Amino acid sequence: MAVRYKLEADLDIEAPAKKYYQFMKTTVYHFPNISDKIQQIDVHQGAWDTHGSIHVWTYSIGDKKNQTFKERVEHDDRNLAIIMTGLEGHVFNEFKSYKGTFKAIPKNNGTCTVKHIIEYEKLGEDSPDAHKYLDFIVGLSKDAEAHLVKN
Repeated sequence: MAVRYKLEADLDIEAPAKKYYQFMKTTVYHFPNISDKIQQIDVHQGAWDTHGSIHVWTYSIGDKKNQTFKERVEHDDRNLAIIMTGLEGHVFNEFKSYKGTFKAIPKNNGTCTVKHIIEYEKLGEDSPDAHKYLDFIVGLSKDAEAHLVKN
């Protein structure tokens, strides 16, 4: 029987929840300009803001350069959440399945908390946990925050 794992991390950012969500939904293609972690993002199918579109990311994580991740993107406008389900890529050298979620939770002071969730299934018992990927997506939110507070 397959064992599924789930990791979560919250990050408070100095941007409104809707602004963060809209960035992640409609202008995620700016990441190569605002983060040294991302080299390229392409739309493979659909459009940037189309629910169910397919994106291909080229990224660096740790000492690994030019990694790829092909994902199907779902938008939950009601809950300000972006769900990225892995289809292909280097992450599948370590996991059978991989899904990442970014959820912006509004705070009373006009800022938000971004909840990062990774759900995955290991290839085997000796496979690593997804902590480096959780740290990676939290880092992307920090890069997005720096961009959003300037604009």
